[in-house]
Parts: sequence; C-alpha cells; structure tokens
Amino acid sequence: MKTKRIVIPHEHGGWAMVSVPFLFGMMAGEPQWMHLPLFVGWLFLYLSSYPFLQFLKRTSNREHWLKWGLIYGAVSILCLIPSVILNPSLFYFGPLLLGLLMVNIWHTIHKSERAMLNNICAILIFSVGGPAAYLLSGGSWDRTMALIMMFSFLHFMGSVFFVKSVFRERKSVQWINYARLYHVLVLLIPFIVGLPWMFIPFTFSSVRTFIFAGKILRPWKVGIIEIIGAVQFLVLSVTIIQYG
Repeated sequence: MKTKRIVIPHEHGGWAMVSVPFLFGMMAGEPQWMHLPLFVGWLFLYLSSYPFLQFLKRTSNREHWLKWGLIYGAVSILCLIPSVILNPSLFYFGPLLLGLLMVNIWHTIHKSERAMLNNICAILIFSVGGPAAYLLSGGSWDRTMALIMMFSFLHFMGSVFFVKSVFRERKSVQWINYARLYHVLVLLIPFIVGLPWMFIPFTFSSVRTFIFAGKILRPWKVGIIEIIGAVQFLVLSVTIIQYG
C-alpha cells in the first residue's frame, strides 16, 4: 500500500511570493516580535490554499487533500489570532483576501488556473502580506502601505510575464512583445508615483526579460534568476522606501 505523503506546494515561486512582500512591509517599518507568529500564520495560510484547491480540483484522494488543508488552516488561524488581537485593523484584510480567493476557486473549478485574471488575483493575495506586516510594524493605512503593495505586485507580475516567455509561451512572438513592453512600462511607474529611485529594483527584471525572453532555459536556471531578482528587489526596495 502506497503511503500518502505530506502535502507541500510544488510551485517554487510561491515561496518567494509569500515571503518577499511580507519582509518588504516588515522592514519598511519597525520589526516586532509579533511578526514571527504573523508570518507563520501567513505561511500556513498559503500552505493550506494548495490542498484546498486540489480538493476542489481532483476527484481522487480528496480526503487526503482536505485533511492537510484543515491541518494547515488550523495552524494558520492559531498563529494569526494573537496578531489580530494585538492589531484589530489586520482583520480588514480578510474581506479582500476572501474576494480574491473566490476568483482563484472559480478558476480552479473551471480548470483555467493559467488565466491571466487568476494570476493577477493570486499575486494580489501574496502582495497583501506586505501591507499587513507594515501595519504591524507601526505603519498605517497610508501612501507607503499602498506603495509596498503596488511595487510587490508589479515585481511578481513581471515574473509571470518572464517565466511564461521562457516556458509555455516561448514561441509566441506576441507574448514576448507583451513581456518586454510590460518591463518597459514598469520602469516608468516609479516616476509617475513620485518615487523615481524605485526604478532601480526593476532594472534587473527588465534586463533579464530582454535578454532571455523567447530563449530555451533550464528550470533551475530560471529559478536562480528569479531568486536573485527577488533578493535584489527586496534589499533595494526597502532601502529606497526608507531613505529615498
């Protein structure tokens, strides 16, 4: 009899998406010890989403998917409760997350997970971690919070365009052009919002896309490129938000 293993999401990019916006928001303010349970709760919320969506999508081993979804969900709730009690304003992120998750659920049920709207909503969900961490850092519902979420979203949307341009859409000239156009426009947005130095963290992603879009790359090379891109984005963005 085959042993059923622990359920871990296999989308490696998700680990960066769940951590980078959170760290961005935390470091843009004053890190607190309560960030630890908040992050663990946020991480397990992400972990729970995978088996729950598989439960809706698949017809076999549904009890296994549901079990791990409930386990991860329970851990997430237990870790999030102290943070919400300490800062009740965090509760206001709930309706936003629920609305975005409903879009993901709809696309999962209809087997259209690769739709652009689904990608946008998924990245918005990950990006919410930044404002939540910033709020716990002593921040408020201000311009900085909005910028943290916006820049996090823009960075990881760039990853979607890039990854598709070297894998699934590698032979699509139209998609490659879209990817390159996106990475040109994203360099202009910091100037539009009055934080011009923020174009620097997006430069790496833009250069990466113009060099490699449409070319054959091994998955591990793409992974390394994305890790480098996420780390430099985080370090430079925090520095610019704090001192720029």
